[in-house]
Amino acid sequence: VQLQASGGGLVQAGGSLRLSCTAPVRALSTNNLAWFRQGPGKEREFVAAIRREGDDDVTLYGDFVKGRFTVSGDNTGNTAHLQMNNLMPEDTAVYFCALGPPGKIGPTPHSILFPIWGQGTEVTVSS
Repeated sequence: VQLQASGGGLVQAGGSLRLSCTAPVRALSTNNLAWFRQGPGKEREFVAAIRREGDDDVTLYGDFVKGRFTVSGDNTGNTAHLQMNNLMPEDTAVYFCALGPPGKIGPTPHSILFPIWGQGTEVTVSS
């Protein structure tokens, strides 16, 4: 199983980016998908996650998101997006998407719960 993250780039503070994560066919319709990031000299940090619960999508966000980011999945079940608005320089990082088995996860899930990772896409926010 391979994940492909894309959509990173250079943006000014206050700008927006939309990251995408492509997974094998319908992998996202039955598994948990998370975004993590790792900034320069920083630990890897949980950003957001989405999982299916019945007919609904349940989403989780890191405390620092504060309503600026939205994680979503499309109807194909093989692409997820992270819409990032009002970006700040401290959001500069490599962003990774990761896939984990289905089931409930805590408010700040550890990366170990998501064993399959993509290669990361770099986001740089200038001040």
